Amino acid sequence: MAAHASGQLPAPHGQVPAATFVEELFGHLPRADQRRWALAYMQGLLSTPGKKSVRRLAATISTSPTASQSLHQFINASPWNWKPARQELLRWVEQRAQGQAWTIGLALLPKRGEHSVGVHRRFVQESGRTLNCQVGVGAFLSTGGMELPVDWRLLLPDQWRQDPQRRLRARIPDAAAHDRQVWSHILDLADSLASRTRTTLPPLVADMSECTDTAALMLGLSQRGRDFLLTVPNSLPVLSCARSAGRQPGGPGPAAPLGARQLLSLSGSGRPPHTATVSTHDGATRPVRILSGLARLPQAGPCTGSRQHIYRLFTELRPAGAQLSRMWVTNMTNRRMDELLPLTGLPTVTATTLHDLGTHFGLLDFEGRSFPGWHHHMTLLSAAYAYHRLAGSTLLPPHAQASGLRSA
Repeated sequence: MAAHASGQLPAPHGQVPAATFVEELFGHLPRADQRRWALAYMQGLLSTPGKKSVRRLAATISTSPTASQSLHQFINASPWNWKPARQELLRWVEQRAQGQAWTIGLALLPKRGEHSVGVHRRFVQESGRTLNCQVGVGAFLSTGGMELPVDWRLLLPDQWRQDPQRRLRARIPDAAAHDRQVWSHILDLADSLASRTRTTLPPLVADMSECTDTAALMLGLSQRGRDFLLTVPNSLPVLSCARSAGRQPGGPGPAAPLGARQLLSLSGSGRPPHTATVSTHDGATRPVRILSGLARLPQAGPCTGSRQHIYRLFTELRPAGAQLSRMWVTNMTNRRMDELLPLTGLPTVTATTLHDLGTHFGLLDFEGRSFPGWHHHMTLLSAAYAYHRLAGSTLLPPHAQASGLRSA
């Protein structure tokens, strides 16, 4: 495979050449042709307009009739390990961006048919429709206005984890076939980031408002000593830690769990809301009224004792008839509200980044069926996005690079 011209994407202002960047991330690959195809795939992701199929990527970067087959082989069949590349991507990103938080995003990847690894039918509350899709769970480093994907997990429903033939065809390793829900993938990502980062761990922020297993994630993060801020369902069962809330109203028995929003409404009925100031997307500020209270999970025991986890619930209090605001929970109970409120906007930034990845970087376009192939693609698109945002690369018009890549 002979690289076009210098074999590098343009690096404005003398910044990192793409070949240097790829060598840093994929230098662990044992063969030189693998490293060249990694560069070629990233060049294609950055250069190809529209759908990022392997065929279109190959046509953008090469005139060789065998380029498409070789690129497909590299992504879907070549047994290279993607984990060292993600470790290097995390290191590279942390050297160039100051993390404000880790955020978690769910990527819904619509698919046709039943053969793409992990594909299943899933109801999407936001759209009110049931989709045939894959679900990727991504970890992003949030730098305040910019989020960079650094790690991914693929949700495998029962029909994929429990079917030996499907697992064999999709090359799903045994370690990935254990029972994994969204919350356990998030814990796995949190553990992986904690073991690999070279910086102080920032809070983890995630939108769990459509998940039924939020309590398991809260408990798991609390046991790990990880700071977090989560959007939660209004119906999340909690118990108040207010002294007056230890028993059932008018009765001797212990208090029953209430939904998070119901508990806040009851506990805040006799006191004024907290007023804070938040920044808007256009740089202005606006006052908000915050309803807040301390709570615990029902299965966690009383509110006293060294092992008890106490959480702060809060939401914006809006006029009657207005759309309900999101419900948040955090274990950072000693942080001021003006420190917590900026973090509540990060899930929106994550959603915007996922849209950008789908529109410009091929998030929705992986056509292979194998588990390793999916992770190879997600690793390379994450690398392309980081390079685009941090090394100054711009999306190039089609055929901005001369062809010349040839099959190895």
